[in-house]
Amino acid sequence: MDTQRKLRILADDSRYDLSCACGTKDGNHRRRGSGGVWMYPASLPGGGASIMLKTLLSNSCVNDCRYCPLRNDRDIRRCTLAPEEVADVFMEYVRQRKVFGLFLTSAVIRNPDYTMDRMTAAAEILRRRFRYRGYLHLKIIPGASDAAIEKALSLASTVSLNVEVPKRSALSALSKMKDFDRHIVRPMKLISNLTSPGSRFARVKQTTQFIVGASDETDSDIVRATFGLYRRLRLNRVYFSAYQRGLGDPSLPGERNVPSDPDAILTREHRLYQADFLIRKYKWDIEDIFFEGDGSLSLEIDPKQRWAERHPEFFPVRVLSAGRDALLRVPGIGPITAGRIIKTRRQGAITSLKDIGLRGKRLQKASKYVVMA
Repeated sequence: MDTQRKLRILADDSRYDLSCACGTKDGNHRRRGSGGVWMYPASLPGGGASIMLKTLLSNSCVNDCRYCPLRNDRDIRRCTLAPEEVADVFMEYVRQRKVFGLFLTSAVIRNPDYTMDRMTAAAEILRRRFRYRGYLHLKIIPGASDAAIEKALSLASTVSLNVEVPKRSALSALSKMKDFDRHIVRPMKLISNLTSPGSRFARVKQTTQFIVGASDETDSDIVRATFGLYRRLRLNRVYFSAYQRGLGDPSLPGERNVPSDPDAILTREHRLYQADFLIRKYKWDIEDIFFEGDGSLSLEIDPKQRWAERHPEFFPVRVLSAGRDALLRVPGIGPITAGRIIKTRRQGAITSLKDIGLRGKRLQKASKYVVMA
C-alpha cells in the first residue's frame, strides 16, 4: 500500500479521537484536504485556533477497548505509516501553507512503548531533520513508561492522554487490558508534575478527552472529574466526544442506553462543554453546576440558566455598578460582553443592553435578569 493510500485510511480513522478540536459552528467542522486527509480547525489549548493535519500512525491495535471501532477483534483494513512517511507528508503540507500543525495519534502497535517510540521518531525527524518549530500534538499511549512520556514532552507542544471515563469501574467495564490507576491516573499526574510552572517542560500543554455515553457514567460523574482535572492536575483543556452508536461492542451500556435521537446525544455533549466553560473560564465551583435527579445536565436549559433559576435572590443585577463576576452570572452575558459593559460605562452612560451590542435571543435572556441602574 502506498503512503497516500495509508494516509487516507489512517486520517479517516483518526476522527474517533477529538482531543485537538471541537466546534459548534459550520465553519468549525473538519474538512477533507487533498489526498483524503482530514484538516481540523483546532481550538488550541493556549488560546486561538488554526488548521491542523491529524492522522493515526497506525490503526493496528492490540487493545480490547469495547467502545473503539479499531479494537483488536474487528475485521478492518489495517496499515501503519513509517515515521519518515509521517514527517515527509506533513512537511509537504507545511510547504504548501495548508496547515498550522500536526496532531499525531495511534492505535497500540505491539505495546505502548513501541508505539510511543514510533511516534516520537516521527517527531524527532520533524524537529531535527526538518527544523520544524511549529505546533506538534502527540498522543500519550496509556501504559507508556516514564521515559517514553518524558521523550514525548521534549518534542511536543501539547500532549494528551485520554481519560475516556470518569471512574475506575467504568473503565473496567470497557477494557480488560487497561488499569485506570496505573495506565491513566498515574501518567497524567506524572505529566502534570513534569509540566508544572518552573519545570523543564513547563511550556508543554496537557489535554484529555471523555467518551460520553459508552459506559453508564452520569454527567455529574464527568463534570466532577473534569473539575478535579483542572484544579488538581492543571490540565489546559478537557474535550468530550459523544459515543457513536454502532461502532462498539453491541453489549455496551451505550448501545442500550444512548438515545436514538442524534440531536439529544449531541446536546448532551454540548451541555458538558458549557459546564466545562463555566469551570475553566468563569472559575465556577462544582457546587454551581446543577444536575437533574438522575445526575444529568438538563437538555432543555443550559447550566448557567439553571443556576440563575436556582438563585432568584441574586437578581436583578445592576448593569451600571455590578462587578465583572456578578455580570457573568447573568444568562446571555459572557466575558466579552461583561468587559464591554465595564469599558462602556466608564466612557459614558449606558441606557440599554443594546448600547453594548447585545441582540436577539441573548438580549431577551439577559434582560430578564438585569436593571439599568
